[in-house]
Amino acid sequence: MTSATPSSSGDETPDESRDELRDALAAAARRSGFARVEPGERPTAHALWGAVGGVRGLVESLLPGFLFLVVFTITSDVTPSVLIPVGIAVLFVVVRAVTRSPIVPAVVGLVGIALSAGLALWTGRAEENFLLGFIINGVWLVALLVSLAVRRPLIGVITALLTGDHAWRADAAKRSVLTITTWLWVGLFTLRLGVQVPLYLAEQAAALAATKLLMGLPLYAAVLWVTWLMVRAVYARRAA
Repeated sequence: MTSATPSSSGDETPDESRDELRDALAAAARRSGFARVEPGERPTAHALWGAVGGVRGLVESLLPGFLFLVVFTITSDVTPSVLIPVGIAVLFVVVRAVTRSPIVPAVVGLVGIALSAGLALWTGRAEENFLLGFIINGVWLVALLVSLAVRRPLIGVITALLTGDHAWRADAAKRSVLTITTWLWVGLFTLRLGVQVPLYLAEQAAALAATKLLMGLPLYAAVLWVTWLMVRAVYARRAA
């Protein structure tokens, strides 16, 4: 009697699984704004503009929040204040579908806006429209702090995925710069939460909407720019 031997065609070694995971993470990193200027390249205003999505990205990021601020300031009514941004987000998805542009960013934006609007309508409190944003900022803050605690600063991990430089931790200069830039992002999320959560607790929806606009894309672009400059500087020096 012969015994059947299991086929090894579907088996993966730990190294193969790790490589597949690394490839998937690298692909995700390349789709991020940080990848618009890879370490070693020269940051330009055009690259920064591309990182925030150009005109379309700017409009899709800022217009829903701006409309909430305007409508709520005029009406003090939760329903139109949250539903009008949802309608605009739906329009963004339709426009991307018709023009055959990448639709995922608009769909993700629509889901976030719709969930926030649903929470505000359910509770009847305009401030709840911002709760999901607090959660997202909090998750990023925790992830960054954990990466620093385990001595794998997140910006270093992302840079390694983009460049293939997985030995960056052995270079003191790179490790220092990538740690500092990770702390910069910690500062961004901490500042957002430190300013906006008290406004949420004080039920200041209009002020919360205004500060979210100012501390959203503009602050993100500024920190991203500084990150590019610092990372580029250390990689360019090491390559020289």
